[in-house]
Amino acid sequence: MREVIIVGSGPAGYTAAIYAARANLKPLVIASSVEAGGELMKTTEVENYPGFPEGIQGPELMIKMQEQAERFGAEIVLDDVVSLDLSGDVKSVTLGNGDVHEALSLIFATGSAYRKLGIADEERMSGHGVSWCATCDGFFFRKKTIAVVGGGDSAMEEATFLTKFADKVYVIHRGDSLRASKVMQERAEANEKIEFLFNKTVEHIYGDELVTGIGIVDTKDGTERTLDVSGLFIAIGADPRTHLVHGQLDLTTFGTIAVDGRSSRTNLPGVFAAGDVIDPTYRQAVTAAGSGTVAALDAEHYLAALPKELKEQVDAVPVSA
Repeated sequence: MREVIIVGSGPAGYTAAIYAARANLKPLVIASSVEAGGELMKTTEVENYPGFPEGIQGPELMIKMQEQAERFGAEIVLDDVVSLDLSGDVKSVTLGNGDVHEALSLIFATGSAYRKLGIADEERMSGHGVSWCATCDGFFFRKKTIAVVGGGDSAMEEATFLTKFADKVYVIHRGDSLRASKVMQERAEANEKIEFLFNKTVEHIYGDELVTGIGIVDTKDGTERTLDVSGLFIAIGADPRTHLVHGQLDLTTFGTIAVDGRSSRTNLPGVFAAGDVIDPTYRQAVTAAGSGTVAALDAEHYLAALPKELKEQVDAVPVSA
């Protein structure tokens, strides 16, 4: 049995692993068999993560985080969690290969997944003109024409932010009215760089190496036209990956895991959550990393206060070289 298991391997999971390993907790990180490293593994240049003035590729940043965690003794397992039992003093984690791991504490850092349009070339052009994060990628579209898909607050926020860089921003919405709050709508409508296209859906993405245009279809008459744009930002929401803890951990109205104030403590003792899975607002690599730090420190304090007889159940786990 371990002192701590970390489920998830994005900035939150790996940062929690670094802190937990340096505290000699010898964490086991379940990193996933296909999504190890999280959403940053799908991005290209990351220019807003502190410490990299020239920028860094998303996959390279995550590999460095993994190596740093392993350097201090974290063990990384490339498999998927299929079930969790978080009741009682001992937490149980079952993997896809059938292995069962137990620990006195668990940090849940599975992140969130941006909702996708589900159209051809969306995945292929990710990082090559298609993006789900204006804060991350807006800088690359200086003096360009781009489009934002969505009609809620996040779409209005993305579009308004992007006008700092782009010459023109189309906002494409499938309905005839926005879902965004009045203040967010008014702010976007007052921006001369933003043009709204209602009753439209994006059905095609054009371009070989980079996005050169999109095909939009009128939802009323079915006609299609092409927009010449250099970028497509998809802002139709994100879903926190919480399916493993449904019925065990309390969730917020946003669908994220509920935690106590600024801590990482969930409704179950010894279970902590960090990163995008608790954050419906910011969803940045650096805020996720900070959240992972909090979770590791909270777990360390929790473990320190446990009765001696529980701690004696922890197996001796050798520290990685």
